Amino acid sequence: MDISYILNELGEERDQYFSAIAPPIVQTSNFAFRKVDDMGKAFEDEMSGYLYSMGINPTVDILRVKLAALDGAEDALVFNSGAAAIFAAVLANVKAGDHIISVRQPYTWAQRTFDVILPRFGVSTTYVDGTDIANFEMALQPNTTLIYLESPNSWTYAIQDLRAVATLARPRGIITICDNSYCTPLYQRPIELGIDISLQSATKYIGGHSDTVAGVISGTRAMMKKIFDSEYLNVGSGIQPFNAWLLIRGLRTLPARLEQSARTTQKVLAYLKSHPKVEEVLYPFDPEFPQYALAQNQMSGASGLLTIIYKADSRDQIVRFCEALRHILMAVSWGGHESLVIPRCAAIKAQNFRPEKKDHRMIRLYFGLESPEYIIEDLDQAFAAG
Repeated sequence: MDISYILNELGEERDQYFSAIAPPIVQTSNFAFRKVDDMGKAFEDEMSGYLYSMGINPTVDILRVKLAALDGAEDALVFNSGAAAIFAAVLANVKAGDHIISVRQPYTWAQRTFDVILPRFGVSTTYVDGTDIANFEMALQPNTTLIYLESPNSWTYAIQDLRAVATLARPRGIITICDNSYCTPLYQRPIELGIDISLQSATKYIGGHSDTVAGVISGTRAMMKKIFDSEYLNVGSGIQPFNAWLLIRGLRTLPARLEQSARTTQKVLAYLKSHPKVEEVLYPFDPEFPQYALAQNQMSGASGLLTIIYKADSRDQIVRFCEALRHILMAVSWGGHESLVIPRCAAIKAQNFRPEKKDHRMIRLYFGLESPEYIIEDLDQAFAAG
């Protein structure tokens, strides 16, 4: 299906809403029925029609159709945050006594689910270095029901061979989930590589304007129905119509924004690699990246997020650099129009900072839609201060 058709037309029945080019925000909590039996059918299957906007809503449906098509999936569900999407996808596929294999240091709220919530119900998790398929094989247990992936992750950009993991998991009846937030479906399609559930934080590139929070999962219609009927409705974590409309708006410009960010990043990458205060740059489409060959094979692009290892003897040097930036904002997340920075040492107390540890000297940079010259000029003056 052509991406231009998906982003601009799919799911949009303009004849039903006055031929408006932009779809309406159906800002309603519930829907009326003329027939008792029609209401009864909606009670039996909330996913089949409109009953209550906690479940299905027309504006949200337009977004679901588009996101599923982008992923090459049968269906999709949209949540009010990426964390909610992770929680529902994981919880729907484990029961008491099950075992999960996860990549090391996944997204914070995924790890909290594995370490804090699921152990209360007898579900255990083994963390592995996901860069080697053998580590997944060695971690398998008779009660393994789920493998959780994040490829690339958002600090070191470690990549998992998604096709190899799917080949390992599927014959054993193990469900696979991949957080695809870094790439979006435009640069990586986990479903086509055999992954059961593709997941992403729609807060980032899908929204693109840093004005809404959301998460999405996609997969088979049966899997989405299973999650919808239980975790989605029980937790009440579905996205609201206005936020869904903002994401539809964001989708219109997704290819252009990704391309701009990627072009800018390549220019800033060259600058950073030659800077005397940068020890190392981590970026999956850098030929010197350890998994560059796999990135080229599995991903069609890499956009605006990278990490530098700063040559620093103290935490203060990193602090001075970050606080000297005039235009690159210090904030979490990425994928919006604005460039961002976040130092790893923000989560490390000064007395615990160890310059010999590379991860203590990591600074993550995201490059948005500003010109590369504008970004480089800001970095240059901040390096001078640090």
